[in-house]
Amino acid sequence: MPDAEGLAKELPQVAASPQSWTVEVQENDSEPVTDSSASRRGQVAKKPAKVRKRRYTLRERLKEISPSARARIIKKFASMKAVWPPTEVSLVAIKDERSLELYSRSGEGAWTFIHRYRVLAASGGSGPKLIRGDKQVPEGIYRISYLNPNSSYHVSLRVNYPNAFDREMAALDGRKDLGGDIMIHGKNVSAGCLAMGDEAAEELFDLAAEIGLANIQLIIAPTDFRKKPLEPAPKTPQWVPALYTQVAGAMSEFKAPQQPGLLTLLGF
Repeated sequence: MPDAEGLAKELPQVAASPQSWTVEVQENDSEPVTDSSASRRGQVAKKPAKVRKRRYTLRERLKEISPSARARIIKKFASMKAVWPPTEVSLVAIKDERSLELYSRSGEGAWTFIHRYRVLAASGGSGPKLIRGDKQVPEGIYRISYLNPNSSYHVSLRVNYPNAFDREMAALDGRKDLGGDIMIHGKNVSAGCLAMGDEAAEELFDLAAEIGLANIQLIIAPTDFRKKPLEPAPKTPQWVPALYTQVAGAMSEFKAPQQPGLLTLLGF
């Protein structure tokens, strides 16, 4: 079984085609309205034409959200005396703390903690995602495969779940439908995704577009393994301890921010 570093190297570096997953754009029919003057003339009021939600190109969406999002995230980098733009970033999501930590580095330098975002909604609990519909947030080491400018949840970054490890363990267990379309997105509702609120989603979306998807790593952990171990639940698959060893090893590169309790009280 590959170690954490080997697993990270296996992950796809090329963005997935948008045709390979569901784009969250809806077309709505407007309700018919009564035209009183037409009724008096004995005419039938016409049903309004379908209203199609605007579809953005990535460039159009960035032009709309980047000015304010870029200003906010550059301020975060400046407050930590970090180089902007970075050459690569890592996102560390901790499920039981409902947090997403952003780290950056330039070249081969050390990782710098930038900001701890609050996750506003994430369904499920401890344990990896196993099948479609279990509403679990995945656990493991991932990449961002696509930026969706037309998300129903403002904007979204698609996680490349299932990755090579997920598929390998599914084959071992005999599981077939693993699900997919796991996102980091705006708003405050979730079913297996990380809902960050619109401003945070905009900042991460703009950052990803700026540095390139191949330069972003995402670690999703059930708990902060830098502080404490976690014993998998009795009914979890036998390979979960090995997964947690990999995740803990990957997290060890990043120094946990000081006083997370205070950050939580302040809304980090």
